[in-house]
Amino acid sequence: MSEKPATRLRNQIEEEIATGVFKPGDRLDEVSLAARFGVSRTPIREALQQLAAAGLVEIRPHRGAIVSAPDPKRLIDMFSLMAEFEAICGRLAARRLLPSDEAALKSTLEACRKAADSGDIDVYYYENERFHRAIYVASGNDFIAEQATALHKRLAPFRRLQLRVRNRMRTSLAEHEAIVDALLAGDSALASTRLYDHVAVQGERFTDLIASLNRAAAE
Repeated sequence: MSEKPATRLRNQIEEEIATGVFKPGDRLDEVSLAARFGVSRTPIREALQQLAAAGLVEIRPHRGAIVSAPDPKRLIDMFSLMAEFEAICGRLAARRLLPSDEAALKSTLEACRKAADSGDIDVYYYENERFHRAIYVASGNDFIAEQATALHKRLAPFRRLQLRVRNRMRTSLAEHEAIVDALLAGDSALASTRLYDHVAVQGERFTDLIASLNRAAAE
């Protein structure tokens, strides 16, 4: 079955929000987007409504669709919930790891390592996505995996910004390696703790993220 136009457009716009083409606070004009993608305004409007339902944009009276810029407290709340999801997946994965899961973890970790060695933040971002999804699959719980994936996607623009903080990519890779060690050892408590700490935005990481958001908005 072919992908619906609105879904395809939603994915394209979502990708541009995640990659910083559209920044928090930017207005997504239906007429301009329709002209750019060569479609009528109807599928654009449907795509924007889908993005609004996912929390990536806000539909405001008289202004239309605006790329969402959550306040700091809400952002930290979302990262805290994301950390809880990751911790649950890690705890389950450590107990249920299959040979195929182990192979996927090692493969995605190596891909992250190569991306970090190349210094390419964008490549690392995508390999990081694959790494975390491998953990969701390894959890063996489809429902929590779906919830984690949805929130992971919602936080995409802000997670990408974090990687641009000095040395964060290398730190992230080291945390990935420690997480895999715990998972392969079958230590569910340690895997859970390491995944929570890897995702939660606290202390200096909170300050760095807010600084990155402010710089992105000013560009």
